[in-house]
Amino acid sequence: MTIIGRRLQRFAERMIPQLVLPTAASPSVPTAFPLLNLRSSTTMSAAAPLEALFKEKKALRSRVRKQLKSMDPALRSQEDDAIQRVVLEAPWFKSCTRLCAYISCAALREVDTSTLLSEILKNTPQDDHSQVRKKLYVPRVEDKNSFMRMLNITRMDDLIANSMDILEPEHCDAEGKEREDVMLADEPVDLFLLPGLAFDKSGRRIGRGGGYYDTFLTKYQELAKDRKWKKPLFVALSYSLQILEDGVIPITPNDVPIDALVSSSGVIPISQAANEMRL
Repeated sequence: MTIIGRRLQRFAERMIPQLVLPTAASPSVPTAFPLLNLRSSTTMSAAAPLEALFKEKKALRSRVRKQLKSMDPALRSQEDDAIQRVVLEAPWFKSCTRLCAYISCAALREVDTSTLLSEILKNTPQDDHSQVRKKLYVPRVEDKNSFMRMLNITRMDDLIANSMDILEPEHCDAEGKEREDVMLADEPVDLFLLPGLAFDKSGRRIGRGGGYYDTFLTKYQELAKDRKWKKPLFVALSYSLQILEDGVIPITPNDVPIDALVSSSGVIPISQAANEMRL
């Protein structure tokens, strides 16, 4: 079954209401056989609108990819520099102590994060102490079933190219010690710097279709809730052309909204948490 097929099945099952099982006090309740038929018909009806939404997403991804491909290289470079500068100068970035950030891939035409990562891994606070030492976690894709981990690195040399030529950390460091997984860490992260294909100013984000980030962010939010940690800020980095009109991006049940957008023009706060931090 394809990734989209599996996601459709999961979404449909989530939308099925809880069914009442027969008890001694309710002998007239039908047997399990018709209940299974009801579940099957409900699954089919629930999957239909989801399939339409996935088709809309696929078409939108194709359109944005074409626009990114035709983006002027000089403009791309200017926006890369401006976006990273905005992040580096932001109070919410300077004050964070633990964060997750993606490693940009030029082939995917993602907003560059190389300068950001280098500054983080310098691990040397500024003279005015406005920037604190930071612990960095970066993604490692483990399989094709939307399973991704965030592992701690301390230098860029910790990264190797995977089969798709995307840099990611190995499971163990140079000394053979297993890298810390953010899901097993004793302390919460303050910030996620996220990639994506398209965004809007209401917090909608569309990725590349694998579901890796939505799946991971959902799990991390559940972890933070269980441990009574403050939810981290979800901040996406975006070229100007990737910011679409509100309502254009289709949303499905597993989509995780972002708190803020950073473009070459500055920060766009979206959620209440982002506004409270004066992004």
